[in-house]
Amino acid sequence: MQRNQDRDVIRETDAEAIRLAKTLLRSARFGALAVLEPRTGAPLASRAGVATDIDGAPLILVSMLAAHTSALLADPRCSLLLGEPGKGDPLAHPRLTLVCQASRLERGSQAHARAERRYLNRNPKASLYAGLGDFSIFRLEPQRASLNGGFGKAYLLERADLLTNGPIIEELAGSEQSAVEHMNADHLDAIAIYARHFAKAPGDGWTIAGLDADGMDLVSGDNVCRVFFPQPLVKASELRPALVEMARIGRAASEA
Repeated sequence: MQRNQDRDVIRETDAEAIRLAKTLLRSARFGALAVLEPRTGAPLASRAGVATDIDGAPLILVSMLAAHTSALLADPRCSLLLGEPGKGDPLAHPRLTLVCQASRLERGSQAHARAERRYLNRNPKASLYAGLGDFSIFRLEPQRASLNGGFGKAYLLERADLLTNGPIIEELAGSEQSAVEHMNADHLDAIAIYARHFAKAPGDGWTIAGLDADGMDLVSGDNVCRVFFPQPLVKASELRPALVEMARIGRAASEA
């Protein structure tokens, strides 16, 4: 009887749920990280700053002196809760729980360089300590996830629902930083259009913190918003035309 009730609570995962989950993942500035304490096996939760790798996997920068870091090295199983409450009932706001396997990225490797670049683009203040010898970047490999989109909106997601795969990952990784710097230096007007028209985000001062096959992450101070491309990119060469077209659409809408 209980199993049937549990099935009734979980909704069928659809495109809307996947987009909400990706929005929570890509726009998170921090999360609640749960690990297993090596000595006792008891759960241990702490707060960690978060960014995402270009495929969508969470990235954390942690001190080797922290209890959760030694726990991850002893047992890579962990969970990450994302989603910030707003006004009113905190349980009415969407949140995403990821079940992950943590892997420490080797300093000097290509994977570490890419992860560090993306992490610092999202969390620039971390540059004060990211280079210190006792700090490491861990990539959290999602195995599965549960999404609570609000009352009566529970979903179960698989790894494939959250991460992007294929040649586009390496292609885009090679040109992402130059594209981010070019847009932030020469096209702040277009970025403002992306924020206002596509994300309905208030305020000014928006810049691009990251580009990926699904869309872009915009930041303004402590505010973050996620903008999705009309269609996911298949090749890195599609990035510029997509940005130009989105700027055109946004300008036309504002003029109308």
